[in-house]
Amino acid sequence: MNSNILILPGSLRLGSYNRKLASEAMRLLSMTDAVISRVDLADYPLPIYDGDAETESGVPQNAQLIAQRIAAQDGLLIVSPEYNASIPPLLKNAIDWASRVRKVDGRPVQPFKGLVVGLASASPGRFGGMRGLEAIRIVLRALGAEVMTQQCIVLRADEGFDEDGRLTDDVARASLEALCERLLDTARSLSRHG
Repeated sequence: MNSNILILPGSLRLGSYNRKLASEAMRLLSMTDAVISRVDLADYPLPIYDGDAETESGVPQNAQLIAQRIAAQDGLLIVSPEYNASIPPLLKNAIDWASRVRKVDGRPVQPFKGLVVGLASASPGRFGGMRGLEAIRIVLRALGAEVMTQQCIVLRADEGFDEDGRLTDDVARASLEALCERLLDTARSLSRHG
């Protein structure tokens, strides 16, 4: 049975280094037997999470759709920038809303519980988004995800991609390849659907 892997960029910027890195990961994973898909948070606009709004109106349809996509996966690769040494608000808000979904297609579900998650980040800075990934790791572990220790950090991302969007640095490319391979192997062995 083929594993289902979802790639989730944590940025909406068209020229985002993280969107480029997500595209590279998708290219690499597409060469395997896994079923690879990508979700763009621009397609699922959400209000800022508010418990009162949830009580009054329920979980928004877009959050339910994101949760449904996540619940159907064996693995998730989040490729996210770092904002002020933490999680970008867009990504955090989507995670917060999706975590509130309790049923998908009439079945009880916790979208992140038992999900194998890999993390990657590209930044023009010297930390490569590492601090933001640590913040994401804490949140996802609290939601029951199996967050892999291995991650991919692309330093100096402003000079890290060629005109075709491919990684130019051998170390970064090897790191992304290793992360994708480990994500796929771990998702296969811990499949929630097998």
